Amino acid sequence: MPTAQFTPLFENATLSRLERLRLAPVHRLTNRSRGEHLAGKGGTSTEFHDYRDYSAGDDVRYVDWNIFARIQRPYLKLYRHEEEMHVVIILDASASMRYGDKFQRARQLAASFAIMALLNLEKMSLYVCQHAGKAPLLLPPCSGRMSLRRVLDFLEELPVGGDYPIDLAVEDVLKQHRGRGVAIVLSDFFTFGNLERPLNRLFSAGLEVHAVQLLSPEELRPDLTGDVRFVDCETQQTLDVSSAGDLLGIYHEHLSRLQDGLATLCRQRNGRCLTVDVSEPIETVLFDTLRRKGWVR
Repeated sequence: MPTAQFTPLFENATLSRLERLRLAPVHRLTNRSRGEHLAGKGGTSTEFHDYRDYSAGDDVRYVDWNIFARIQRPYLKLYRHEEEMHVVIILDASASMRYGDKFQRARQLAASFAIMALLNLEKMSLYVCQHAGKAPLLLPPCSGRMSLRRVLDFLEELPVGGDYPIDLAVEDVLKQHRGRGVAIVLSDFFTFGNLERPLNRLFSAGLEVHAVQLLSPEELRPDLTGDVRFVDCETQQTLDVSSAGDLLGIYHEHLSRLQDGLATLCRQRNGRCLTVDVSEPIETVLFDTLRRKGWVR
Protein backbone atom coordinates (compact mmCIF):
# COMPACT_ATOMS: atom_id res chain seq x y z
CA MET A 1 0.00 0.00 0.00
CA PRO A 2 1.24 3.54 -0.78
CA THR A 3 2.28 5.65 2.19
CA ALA A 4 -0.20 8.39 3.13
CA GLN A 5 1.03 11.90 2.40
CA PHE A 6 1.80 13.77 5.63
CA THR A 7 0.84 17.19 4.19
CA PRO A 8 -0.50 18.37 0.81
CA LEU A 9 2.21 21.04 0.81
CA PHE A 10 5.05 18.55 0.11
CA GLU A 11 5.77 15.05 -1.03
CA ASN A 12 6.90 12.88 1.89
CA ALA A 13 10.38 12.53 0.36
CA THR A 14 10.73 16.31 0.17
CA LEU A 15 9.61 16.68 3.78
CA SER A 16 12.16 14.07 4.89
CA ARG A 17 15.00 15.95 3.17
CA LEU A 18 13.71 19.26 4.51
CA GLU A 19 13.98 18.07 8.11
CA ARG A 20 17.76 17.89 7.71
CA LEU A 21 18.16 21.57 6.76
CA ARG A 22 19.05 24.33 9.20
CA LEU A 23 18.67 28.09 8.90
CA ALA A 24 21.96 29.96 8.47
CA PRO A 25 21.44 33.60 9.49
CA VAL A 26 24.10 36.21 8.71
CA HIS A 27 24.24 37.21 12.38
CA ARG A 28 22.85 35.24 15.29
CA LEU A 29 20.51 37.64 17.04
CA THR A 30 19.16 35.81 20.07
CA ASN A 31 17.18 36.29 23.25
CA ARG A 32 18.19 35.25 26.76
CA SER A 33 15.88 32.30 26.96
CA ARG A 34 16.15 28.59 26.31
CA GLY A 35 16.84 27.26 22.84
CA GLU A 36 19.21 25.33 20.57
CA HIS A 37 20.84 28.26 18.78
CA LEU A 38 24.28 28.94 20.23
CA ALA A 39 24.45 32.68 19.52
CA GLY A 40 28.24 32.57 19.35
CA LYS A 41 28.48 31.77 23.07
CA GLY A 42 26.98 28.35 23.41
CA GLY A 43 24.70 27.08 26.13
CA THR A 44 25.65 25.57 29.41
CA SER A 45 22.69 23.32 30.14
CA THR A 46 23.03 19.55 29.63
CA GLU A 47 19.29 18.84 29.77
CA PHE A 48 18.40 16.48 26.91
CA HIS A 49 15.45 17.63 24.81
CA ASP A 50 15.04 15.79 21.48
CA TYR A 51 16.68 14.09 18.50
CA ARG A 52 17.03 15.21 14.89
CA ASP A 53 18.74 13.85 11.78
CA TYR A 54 22.45 14.53 11.50
CA SER A 55 23.43 17.13 8.86
CA ALA A 56 26.88 17.69 7.37
CA GLY A 57 28.78 20.14 9.54
CA ASP A 58 27.03 19.23 12.81
CA ASP A 59 29.21 18.56 15.84
CA VAL A 60 29.79 14.76 15.91
CA ARG A 61 30.14 14.92 19.70
CA TYR A 62 26.35 15.08 19.90
CA VAL A 63 25.70 12.02 17.69
CA ASP A 64 23.94 9.23 19.58
CA TRP A 65 26.26 6.35 18.73
CA ASN A 66 24.05 3.78 20.44
CA ILE A 67 21.24 4.52 17.98
CA PHE A 68 23.73 4.55 15.11
CA ALA A 69 24.99 1.10 16.09
CA ARG A 70 21.43 -0.29 15.99
CA ILE A 71 20.02 1.28 12.80
CA GLN A 72 23.13 2.56 10.98
CA ARG A 73 21.70 6.09 10.76
CA PRO A 74 23.14 9.07 12.68
CA TYR A 75 20.87 11.09 14.93
CA LEU A 76 21.93 14.21 16.81
CA LYS A 77 21.04 14.70 20.46
CA LEU A 78 19.62 18.16 21.16
CA TYR A 79 20.03 19.90 24.49
CA ARG A 80 18.35 22.96 25.89
CA HIS A 81 20.59 26.01 25.83
CA GLU A 82 20.37 29.39 27.46
CA GLU A 83 19.63 31.47 24.37
CA GLU A 84 17.24 31.11 21.46
CA MET A 85 16.62 32.77 18.12
CA HIS A 86 13.07 33.82 17.26
CA VAL A 87 12.13 33.07 13.64
CA VAL A 88 9.31 35.38 12.51
CA ILE A 89 7.61 34.46 9.22
CA ILE A 90 5.51 37.18 7.57
CA LEU A 91 3.31 35.86 4.77
CA ASP A 92 1.65 38.18 2.24
CA ALA A 93 -1.86 36.83 1.53
CA SER A 94 -3.16 39.83 -0.45
CA ALA A 95 -4.99 39.36 -3.76
CA SER A 96 -1.88 39.90 -5.89
CA MET A 97 -0.40 36.72 -4.39
CA ARG A 98 -3.26 34.71 -5.92
CA TYR A 99 -1.82 35.27 -9.39
CA GLY A 100 -0.03 32.24 -10.80
CA ASP A 101 1.21 29.88 -8.10
CA LYS A 102 2.69 32.59 -5.90
CA PHE A 103 0.63 31.89 -2.80
CA GLN A 104 1.11 28.13 -3.02
CA ARG A 105 4.88 28.59 -3.25
CA ALA A 106 4.76 31.14 -0.40
CA ARG A 107 2.93 28.63 1.83
CA GLN A 108 5.48 25.93 0.97
CA LEU A 109 8.39 28.21 1.81
CA ALA A 110 6.70 29.38 5.02
CA ALA A 111 6.24 25.74 6.03
CA SER A 112 9.87 24.98 5.11
CA PHE A 113 11.33 27.78 7.22
CA ALA A 114 8.97 26.91 10.07
CA ILE A 115 10.07 23.25 10.02
CA MET A 116 13.75 24.24 10.09
CA ALA A 117 13.10 26.44 13.12
CA LEU A 118 10.90 23.95 14.99
CA LEU A 119 13.22 20.97 14.57
CA ASN A 120 16.17 23.01 15.79
CA LEU A 121 14.29 24.17 18.90
CA GLU A 122 14.04 27.81 17.84
CA LYS A 123 10.96 29.80 18.74
CA MET A 124 8.82 30.38 15.64
CA SER A 125 5.78 32.58 14.99
CA LEU A 126 3.84 33.16 11.77
CA TYR A 127 1.84 36.21 10.67
CA VAL A 128 -0.50 36.17 7.65
CA CYS A 129 -1.40 39.58 6.23
CA GLN A 130 -4.57 39.68 4.16
CA HIS A 131 -6.92 42.63 4.73
CA ALA A 132 -5.79 46.18 5.50
CA GLY A 133 -7.36 47.49 8.69
CA LYS A 134 -7.53 44.03 10.23
CA ALA A 135 -4.83 42.56 12.45
CA PRO A 136 -2.69 39.89 10.74
CA LEU A 137 -3.66 36.28 11.40
CA LEU A 138 -1.24 34.96 14.00
CA LEU A 139 0.13 31.55 14.81
CA PRO A 140 1.57 32.28 18.28
CA PRO A 141 5.17 31.44 19.16
CA CYS A 142 5.89 27.72 19.37
CA SER A 143 8.87 25.37 19.14
CA GLY A 144 9.79 21.71 18.90
CA ARG A 145 8.61 18.77 16.79
CA MET A 146 5.34 18.61 18.74
CA SER A 147 4.24 21.88 17.06
CA LEU A 148 4.81 20.61 13.50
CA ARG A 149 1.28 19.34 12.85
CA ARG A 150 -0.23 22.53 14.23
CA VAL A 151 1.88 24.71 11.91
CA LEU A 152 1.10 22.64 8.81
CA ASP A 153 -2.65 22.64 9.56
CA PHE A 154 -2.55 26.42 9.92
CA LEU A 155 -0.81 26.89 6.55
CA GLU A 156 -2.89 24.32 4.67
CA GLU A 157 -6.14 26.12 5.47
CA LEU A 158 -5.07 29.70 4.76
CA PRO A 159 -7.26 31.88 2.50
CA VAL A 160 -5.79 34.36 0.03
CA GLY A 161 -7.22 37.64 -1.24
CA GLY A 162 -7.20 41.10 0.25
CA ASP A 163 -5.73 44.58 -0.05
CA TYR A 164 -2.97 44.58 2.59
CA PRO A 165 0.13 46.44 1.28
CA ILE A 166 3.22 44.61 2.48
CA ASP A 167 4.81 47.78 3.88
CA LEU A 168 1.84 48.41 6.19
CA ALA A 169 1.58 44.71 7.00
CA VAL A 170 5.14 44.59 8.33
CA GLU A 171 4.54 47.59 10.56
CA ASP A 172 1.36 46.02 11.95
CA VAL A 173 3.22 42.78 12.69
CA LEU A 174 5.75 44.73 14.76
CA LYS A 175 2.92 46.05 16.95
CA GLN A 176 2.46 42.46 18.18
CA HIS A 177 5.91 40.89 17.94
CA ARG A 178 8.56 40.81 20.66
CA GLY A 179 11.94 39.13 20.38
CA ARG A 180 15.20 39.19 18.43
CA GLY A 181 16.13 36.85 15.60
CA VAL A 182 15.21 36.54 11.91
CA ALA A 183 12.22 37.98 10.03
CA ILE A 184 11.43 36.12 6.78
CA VAL A 185 9.07 38.16 4.59
CA LEU A 186 7.35 36.24 1.77
CA SER A 187 5.71 38.56 -0.76
CA ASP A 188 5.75 39.80 -4.36
CA PHE A 189 6.55 43.23 -2.85
CA PHE A 190 4.21 44.95 -5.31
CA THR A 191 3.29 48.05 -3.31
CA PHE A 192 3.00 51.76 -3.87
CA GLY A 193 4.40 52.31 -0.38
CA ASN A 194 7.96 52.89 0.73
CA LEU A 195 9.69 49.72 1.92
CA GLU A 196 12.52 51.53 3.69
CA ARG A 197 10.53 52.41 6.82
CA PRO A 198 9.20 48.89 7.63
CA LEU A 199 12.61 47.31 6.96
CA ASN A 200 14.20 49.91 9.24
CA ARG A 201 11.74 48.97 11.96
CA LEU A 202 12.45 45.26 11.56
CA PHE A 203 16.16 45.98 11.87
CA SER A 204 15.64 48.25 14.90
CA ALA A 205 13.58 45.49 16.56
CA GLY A 206 16.60 43.18 16.41
CA LEU A 207 15.36 41.13 13.44
CA GLU A 208 17.61 40.16 10.55
CA VAL A 209 15.59 40.77 7.38
CA HIS A 210 15.28 37.93 4.86
CA ALA A 211 13.08 39.03 1.94
CA VAL A 212 11.79 36.42 -0.52
CA GLN A 213 10.17 37.98 -3.59
CA LEU A 214 7.85 35.53 -5.33
CA LEU A 215 7.04 36.22 -8.99
CA SER A 216 5.25 34.25 -11.67
CA PRO A 217 6.87 33.59 -15.08
CA GLU A 218 4.41 36.05 -16.64
CA GLU A 219 5.60 38.76 -14.24
CA LEU A 220 9.26 37.99 -14.85
CA ARG A 221 8.98 37.57 -18.62
CA PRO A 222 5.71 39.10 -19.89
CA ASP A 223 4.79 38.52 -23.52
CA LEU A 224 2.29 41.18 -24.55
CA THR A 225 1.30 42.59 -27.92
CA GLY A 226 -1.47 44.79 -29.24
CA ASP A 227 -4.10 46.55 -27.13
CA VAL A 228 -4.41 45.32 -23.54
CA ARG A 229 -6.58 46.17 -20.52
CA PHE A 230 -4.86 45.74 -17.16
CA VAL A 231 -7.00 45.19 -14.05
CA ASP A 232 -5.59 45.73 -10.56
CA CYS A 233 -6.58 42.57 -8.67
CA GLU A 234 -6.73 44.43 -5.33
CA THR A 235 -8.35 47.78 -6.25
CA GLN A 236 -10.13 46.64 -9.47
CA GLN A 237 -8.89 49.79 -11.22
CA THR A 238 -8.31 49.38 -14.96
CA LEU A 239 -5.72 50.73 -17.37
CA ASP A 240 -6.08 50.49 -21.15
CA VAL A 241 -2.81 50.34 -23.06
CA SER A 242 -2.27 50.47 -26.82
CA SER A 243 0.71 48.65 -28.28
CA ALA A 244 1.60 46.99 -25.00
CA GLY A 245 4.72 45.49 -26.53
CA ASP A 246 6.28 48.95 -26.67
CA LEU A 247 6.04 49.19 -22.88
CA LEU A 248 7.88 45.98 -22.10
CA GLY A 249 11.22 47.78 -21.90
CA ILE A 250 9.81 50.23 -19.37
CA TYR A 251 8.28 47.36 -17.36
CA HIS A 252 11.56 45.43 -17.20
CA GLU A 253 13.40 48.59 -16.15
CA HIS A 254 10.88 49.20 -13.36
CA LEU A 255 11.05 45.56 -12.19
CA SER A 256 14.84 45.66 -12.16
CA ARG A 257 14.81 48.84 -10.04
CA LEU A 258 12.35 47.23 -7.62
CA GLN A 259 14.52 44.11 -7.23
CA ASP A 260 17.79 46.04 -6.94
CA GLY A 261 16.26 48.46 -4.45
CA LEU A 262 14.86 45.68 -2.27
CA ALA A 263 18.18 43.82 -2.31
CA THR A 264 20.05 46.98 -1.35
CA LEU A 265 17.67 47.75 1.52
CA CYS A 266 18.13 44.23 2.91
CA ARG A 267 21.89 44.21 2.46
CA GLN A 268 22.28 47.58 4.21
CA ARG A 269 20.47 46.07 7.20
CA ASN A 270 22.68 42.96 7.33
CA GLY A 271 19.97 40.90 5.68
CA ARG A 272 19.33 38.97 2.48
CA CYS A 273 17.03 39.14 -0.53
CA LEU A 274 16.06 36.47 -3.05
CA THR A 275 13.73 36.49 -6.06
CA VAL A 276 12.00 33.16 -6.71
CA ASP A 277 10.39 32.14 -10.00
CA VAL A 278 7.36 30.19 -8.74
CA SER A 279 7.46 27.91 -11.78
CA GLU A 280 10.65 26.35 -10.40
CA PRO A 281 10.06 23.12 -8.45
CA ILE A 282 10.05 23.64 -4.70
CA GLU A 283 12.83 21.05 -4.41
CA THR A 284 15.09 23.19 -6.61
CA VAL A 285 14.43 26.25 -4.47
CA LEU A 286 15.01 24.46 -1.16
CA PHE A 287 17.90 22.13 -1.90
CA ASP A 288 19.74 24.08 -4.58
CA THR A 289 19.00 27.82 -4.57
CA LEU A 290 18.75 28.40 -0.81
CA ARG A 291 21.86 26.30 -0.18
CA ARG A 292 23.91 28.05 -2.86
CA LYS A 293 22.85 31.46 -1.55
CA GLY A 294 23.83 30.50 2.01
CA TRP A 295 20.34 30.79 3.48
CA VAL A 296 20.37 27.22 4.79
CA ARG A 297 22.87 24.45 5.42
